[in-house]
Amino acid sequence: MKRMKPNYADNYGILKNVEYTSKVTHRIHKSVKKACEEGKLALTIGGDHSIAIGTVSGSLAVYKERLGVIWVDAHGDINTPESTSSGNLHGCPVAFLSGLGGSKVPPFTNWLNPTFDLSRIVYIGLRDLDGPEKKILRDNNIKAFSMHEVDRWGIGRVLDAAIEYLYATAPPPPPSSEKQHQNDDGVVTCPIHLSFDVDALDPSVAPATGTPVRGGLSFREGHYIMETLHQTGSLVAVDITEVNPALGNHLERETTISVGCSLVRSVLGEGLLY
Repeated sequence: MKRMKPNYADNYGILKNVEYTSKVTHRIHKSVKKACEEGKLALTIGGDHSIAIGTVSGSLAVYKERLGVIWVDAHGDINTPESTSSGNLHGCPVAFLSGLGGSKVPPFTNWLNPTFDLSRIVYIGLRDLDGPEKKILRDNNIKAFSMHEVDRWGIGRVLDAAIEYLYATAPPPPPSSEKQHQNDDGVVTCPIHLSFDVDALDPSVAPATGTPVRGGLSFREGHYIMETLHQTGSLVAVDITEVNPALGNHLERETTISVGCSLVRSVLGEGLLY
């Protein structure tokens, strides 16, 4: 595969590196879509969170409106081209996926079908939202659990609520296959795409990341999310994003890489007793 180099001279106003990001995320879209079509777990390790434009659109192309997304992040990543103050596309993927504002911009319009329904996403770990993002969450009645809710209720209760919400609000499967979509408790489930930004973790746990924010998830809370979602049997795609070995000192880089690797092992089924 030919290595592409960023072009920082893209002429898209405040938005940075649009053409490069579109090319990369289109490739990712096709890879994730293929894995999902083959019934495989699509595991993507990034990279900044703009890669989710490709990963979520890829799984959405296969699982359609029944797909539920759990977005674990310190940030909302739902700025539009009109609301972003930085122009960084890693702060915009959810807007691009759902077609909010002026997010239907070329060259993404050449391949991206922005049809994601915002009622099918649940945020966990939020603690650093821009003002316009807060308004978008309110106006669209988006399900979100900030760190306040995690602190108050515990990660177990929060994650249970997120999963139950996605199951309960999913369109029903075809009657002929309803039993195939039931878990052991007889609950009709839905396919889940987990998009996990390591900045959801506290910087003391994962310091080598682009936009760290104090007051995040603990090491165990992050792994509990992975372990529990694996146990549901509903996962169809997983993103681990924003691990950046180019940042921090040697210890910070090694710590973050180690955490990223252990998160992957947990979501693939490695437990504490087996």
